[in-house]
Amino acid sequence: MTEFEELRQLAAQTRHFIGSSEDKVLALKAVFHAHDVVLGIYPANEGLGLHVIKGDAILKEIADSGAQLAYSHTAIALYTREQAVTLQRLLN
Repeated sequence: MTEFEELRQLAAQTRHFIGSSEDKVLALKAVFHAHDVVLGIYPANEGLGLHVIKGDAILKEIADSGAQLAYSHTAIALYTREQAVTLQRLLN
């Protein structure tokens, strides 16, 4: 399984959780707060675009140190990068 396939599966699980919840906003906030890293995925010219909605600091620490840190992550499917940026601003 490629990393993008995993992200698509995580986004499908997130969509199902939010879609089956009575309070969609509360469900979205629950997903956001339950994970260390939240990635927004959206269609792009290259196939799949990616925006870090939450967890920049953790990912930067991993990249800078090369350490293998344990962290939870999920993905949210969006239509555009602008939606991911807006969601990042609203939830942070």
